[in-house]
Amino acid sequence: MSSRTKLTITYDPERTIQPIYTGGDVALDREGRILATCLGEEALLTDLGTGELLARIEGDGEVLTTLSLTPNASHLIACSRSLSMKIYTLQRFESDTPLINASLLRTLKPHTTPVITAAVDSTGTLLATGGADGVIKVWDIRGGYVTHTFRGHAGVISALHFFEVSTTEHNNTMKSNKKRRSGTDLQQDESVTKGHDSGAAFRLASGSEDGKIRIWDLAKRKSVATLDSHVSVVRSLDYSADSHIFVSASRDKTAIIWDSRTWKLGKVIPILESVEAVGLLEQGDLIYTGGEHGRLRIWNIETGRELTKAQEAGGEGDGIVHVLRNSSQKLLLSVHADQSLILHSTASLSKIRTDSLIEPLPILRRISGTHDEIIDLAYVTPDRSLLALATNSEDIRLVSVARSKSDSPSATSPRYFGVDVALLEGHEDIIICLSVDWSGCWLATGAKDNTARLWRIDHASGLYQLYATFTGHAESIGAISLPSSAPPQNTPERTNPLEHTPPFLLTGSQDRTIKRWNISIPSSSSSSRALYTRKAHDKDINAISLSPTSSLFASASQDRTVKIWSTEEGEVQGILRGHRRGVWSVVFSPKDTLPISGENGPASSNRGLVLTGSGDKTVKIWSLNDYSCLRTLEGHNNSVLKVLWLPTTSSTSTSISPASSKRPPLIASAGGDGLLKVWDASTGEVAATLDNHTDRIWALTINPDTGMLVSGGGDSVVTFWKDTSSETASKTSAAATERVEQDQELRNHIHRGNYREAITLALALNHPARLLSLMQGVVDTQPQEAGSISGLNAVDEVLGSLGDDQLLSLLTRARDWNTNARTCMVAQRVLSVVVRSYGAERLAGLGKRRGGREVMEALRVYTERHYRRVEELWGESWLVEFLLGEMEQLGVAGKGEDREDVAGAKGGGGGDVIMVG
Repeated sequence: MSSRTKLTITYDPERTIQPIYTGGDVALDREGRILATCLGEEALLTDLGTGELLARIEGDGEVLTTLSLTPNASHLIACSRSLSMKIYTLQRFESDTPLINASLLRTLKPHTTPVITAAVDSTGTLLATGGADGVIKVWDIRGGYVTHTFRGHAGVISALHFFEVSTTEHNNTMKSNKKRRSGTDLQQDESVTKGHDSGAAFRLASGSEDGKIRIWDLAKRKSVATLDSHVSVVRSLDYSADSHIFVSASRDKTAIIWDSRTWKLGKVIPILESVEAVGLLEQGDLIYTGGEHGRLRIWNIETGRELTKAQEAGGEGDGIVHVLRNSSQKLLLSVHADQSLILHSTASLSKIRTDSLIEPLPILRRISGTHDEIIDLAYVTPDRSLLALATNSEDIRLVSVARSKSDSPSATSPRYFGVDVALLEGHEDIIICLSVDWSGCWLATGAKDNTARLWRIDHASGLYQLYATFTGHAESIGAISLPSSAPPQNTPERTNPLEHTPPFLLTGSQDRTIKRWNISIPSSSSSSRALYTRKAHDKDINAISLSPTSSLFASASQDRTVKIWSTEEGEVQGILRGHRRGVWSVVFSPKDTLPISGENGPASSNRGLVLTGSGDKTVKIWSLNDYSCLRTLEGHNNSVLKVLWLPTTSSTSTSISPASSKRPPLIASAGGDGLLKVWDASTGEVAATLDNHTDRIWALTINPDTGMLVSGGGDSVVTFWKDTSSETASKTSAAATERVEQDQELRNHIHRGNYREAITLALALNHPARLLSLMQGVVDTQPQEAGSISGLNAVDEVLGSLGDDQLLSLLTRARDWNTNARTCMVAQRVLSVVVRSYGAERLAGLGKRRGGREVMEALRVYTERHYRRVEELWGESWLVEFLLGEMEQLGVAGKGEDREDVAGAKGGGGGDVIMVG
């Protein structure tokens, strides 16, 4: 009976979609290309044009409180709760890679309390920090020293803003101050101004939680104005030199316009929401605001009226916490409480009339800072270029998984791998499950709002519409399924799937019922009714799967059973019992699945197979012939949450023979232990274990065209696994062939006596056994060559001319041989040659290399042990000679021959030594 060849299956994480922002500060460079975000204790730099991660800067274990980026992206400043401030220099690598090298310039302790807010001036040379202690400090970024310290606020500093006033405005401020001040003060001011002409016009505005705003003159090092009109925390400040306007916004739901020439209150604009961000647009004619309602609003400064049309207030997670303005790209970047970032275009504002209402600012792009916990995912569109994500929210996120084709990507370019393409809004509670039809044009979702919805995905036209809503379940919908079998060729349903809905939809709920819905109505009609409803299980229904022909479907439940149903009648055909915990996932085998043998012998799969994953940590394969369990796969350390069948033909098998392209049945399982396992269904053995998640894996799907395996979990990471089995097999075969050739070459060198080539090749191939055999033969050479230490002068010459890496490798082997009494003589001969051939400095240098010190120490310890053993034998040999001498006097031993044997033993001759006890 021939043995079965072991299956080699490998998957490598080709790409990942990872979180880039989990709350905190966000910064943008002057060109609007480099985005700096906080990810817990880490700081990330991302290219807005390509979505590529440019740098990841590790933190000190504490969450970052502020993050600042200079306009030219030369420095990054990060402050954390550990009361430290770290300044990094940013430089591009010399190679063509766009990655950035972030080097720590210095670490400072800016305040005695955490830094709450920070700001960088327009030149990128000064940094202002405001702490919870009410103190403001201005720093020289490159020098790392404090240039100014301002005190005066009674509470936490909540807003900072550098600005530069015009010369006329600066002179007017000085004249107004002169009227109120003494002659001595005027002389001091004039001397200070003359000494600081270059920075006389620079100002710093600060706001605090007491509602007060102070304007600080950096040249005079004191406050020149105090603005006291807000009654709550001041959150944002801005200034326009063109219109001499200063604007402030507060959580008191107002924005105030100030005249920067006199610092008098100009206008109070009621925003009617807690404002977190404000800024000036179009040379100071307009302002924007963002706050708790999550909508960017445009206001006319002159009239105080809102120009944007009424917008529906967003939810709690939609609230705006920051807004960054980039004038060069004419965009605003709003940061929301749900860790999402939205790019808005301001290009249209230059064409509007000040008295006309306008549409809300157009959205250029959405960026998900984190996808939260990924509950389910599915490929959509015919070319599988989008991925639908259910992310523990009431919306579905469609992200692009196609590679960017743009030659000149920019911050406003709409496409790159992982970018958010659309947001499907409609559900009122968290979405739990997804299902997609054969074409990828129709997506079904089930949620905790007790409804299922069908979405029409027209990616070519950019239309993603809600088509139908299915209402009827009494509790959350936890399972949903659309038919996955393609219609016959040359039919309208096959050629134009967008205009033909799937024939029906199946849903399962926590109300323990399953429903079949016929899909034949547009979204404008009345709510749909179920074709039939069946009381299916005794507990929650977790999954529903349709067979390849759609004639059967399976339902999995927390009651530990799986039921097989007829799709048309809705009648139970069989029950699968055997799991000890609730069943989380169920899926039918594809049509072309090869038959497999059960644990009790061969089993037919004429009607197909069913795969299940359970909370009892097992995966089971069932036969639809008799509904018996064929195999139970054990290996997960936690609940198995998702299972699926893998394609039987490797998508990368073009490089190998056609006969090997057909693989035995493979299945994949995802568990609560964060591991993804690939199993050989025919043997029940684990073929591969994939690890790239730090939390449980809820979602698992596969691209039917490329075989790309995609997993998503509670760690907000989506991993794309590429099947590299063919490449691995090719490399393994090539490596084995090369090793055989090199092994034969080594044998030939030994046979010919080419010791230099033989020893060098044995060290390079890491053949310790072959090298030991070679050295043993040299040591045992008889007769040994004169003047040789090892036994052959040629070997002594080779061992005395090795490079450092070769020498350390040789000593490593000698260390291993030296630990065994049978091979210690070979090790001692090698060590003797090395010690006599190399100087002390060369050998000491080896001890400084990685692992060298341990090798040297082991050689010393075992060599001392061998010498102690020799000394003990030497001492015992004198006792033997004494005993033999005494026995000779008594006439027990002979006088001549035995004494010669003892002397021979004492002198190290080749005769045997007899120990007498």
